[in-house]
Amino acid sequence: MPSPRRPEATGRVTYSISDLAREFALTTRAIRFYEDCGLVRPDRNGRARIYGERERVRIKLILRGKRLGLALAEIRELLDLYDATRSERPQLVKFLQVLAQRRALLEQQQEDVAIVLAEIDQLERQCRRRLRQGAHGRHGQGAPNQN
Repeated sequence: MPSPRRPEATGRVTYSISDLAREFALTTRAIRFYEDCGLVRPDRNGRARIYGERERVRIKLILRGKRLGLALAEIRELLDLYDATRSERPQLVKFLQVLAQRRALLEQQQEDVAIVLAEIDQLERQCRRRLRQGAHGRHGQGAPNQN
């Protein structure tokens, strides 16, 4: 957890960009990129960025979305839903839809990987069988049959 600073005027907990970069193992450049994408909106004090708890939570949610394989545009849509309504319900409904789509994609990819692995198994068996049958000394035989 970074060491938050408390401005005397507001009493609000704030963080520097370096504090958040350290906490989340990010570069300051990555956090500035999220700002450029409209995912976080820090306050400014001159050239210094001042991050509040809202931005800290948003960075945490951005990273969670990225771990799930969501695009930044999808993450922004989810975050913006909360800002627009100040209610968690539309955000949760949309998140469930996004999760269902992500699950379907991953299950399809898992099925595709299983098919490729089965094909690799078959080709390995064919290669081993040909090696046992003495194919190691003959030329011109080419690759194993694909059938």
